[in-house]
Amino acid sequence: MARTLNKKKHELLDILDDFMTDCKYRDLRRTSIRLYERSLRLLFKFLEDDYKLIYVEDVKEEHIRNYIKFTKERGKYSYVSNDNNLDINSPQNRGDFGQPISLCTLDSYVGTIKMFFNWCVDNKYLKQNPTNKIKRIKFSRNPKQEVTIDEFNKLLQNLDLTLFSEYRDYVIIQLLLDTGMRIGECLELKENDVDIRNKTIFISAEIAKGRKDRYVFFSNIMQRTLEKWLIYKDRYVGSEYLFVTNRGGQYKIHSFEKHMRNYLKRAKIDKKITPHTLRNNFAKRFLMSGGDIYTLSKLLGHSSVRVTEQAYLDLTTSDIRKNYLKFSPLENMKKKNW
Repeated sequence: MARTLNKKKHELLDILDDFMTDCKYRDLRRTSIRLYERSLRLLFKFLEDDYKLIYVEDVKEEHIRNYIKFTKERGKYSYVSNDNNLDINSPQNRGDFGQPISLCTLDSYVGTIKMFFNWCVDNKYLKQNPTNKIKRIKFSRNPKQEVTIDEFNKLLQNLDLTLFSEYRDYVIIQLLLDTGMRIGECLELKENDVDIRNKTIFISAEIAKGRKDRYVFFSNIMQRTLEKWLIYKDRYVGSEYLFVTNRGGQYKIHSFEKHMRNYLKRAKIDKKITPHTLRNNFAKRFLMSGGDIYTLSKLLGHSSVRVTEQAYLDLTTSDIRKNYLKFSPLENMKKKNW
């Protein structure tokens, strides 16, 4: 259990270790655990720097509210959680450092903080939760950025395929749009997860956000691209992972995102295109091509169809009109002479 410095108080960082151990024991996803820890360390650094608070018993509602207000005003990663993250989270390495934080992200932070203090009460570190009166943040989902065919081709054309790193990213970018998988899932794939012949990828529960096994599928074009990539990769690097660094190490999400920002800048595309943007565009194009939402929900690995319905928010009035005309019952009756 947490180290007790006196009979009454417990250090936040010591309790965090216990909390993380419990999350791992409950078999939560590694990415979720990392996000929880990062969010809480940012909070703890704020509390220590601004209020000299290191004990959980000293944290009050006003401290949490001030942290939420500070983060909303100052933007992402305004507090670096620890020295080990200085390199990753420094302004030159993060395109989103200090950028306005979305209400969706802020709500996620609040949810993590409330969960932690609830856990502290359940485990007898606190008698009362200081976040009880702090409500989750309401937000409306905005339509996601669309990637046009011209923009996508322009992005790919600006990658130097003679370089291992850019050839790898060239394949990843296409795979994300073709399958709709998450970037975290993509970078965790191993070669034996990919069935080239049947154009199928197995995403195990271990790496899937929803903690359920699922399959995604890829096109004939992607099949040929992956075949060539595997031959090329295995010629230079020996690794079970599908996508690796030049030296054979595991490729990290933040590194790919940094490269994406550089590619967009090089291609002179003045639009924020992220791995999640490609996933959203997969969902939109799947629906616009006549795919049903139930199948889409399975492909995306959503916990329910209700979650998938958010993809419809990305359809503009023009999109909906085109889709309607394609599937209008009356028009189809006339075409088929019903």
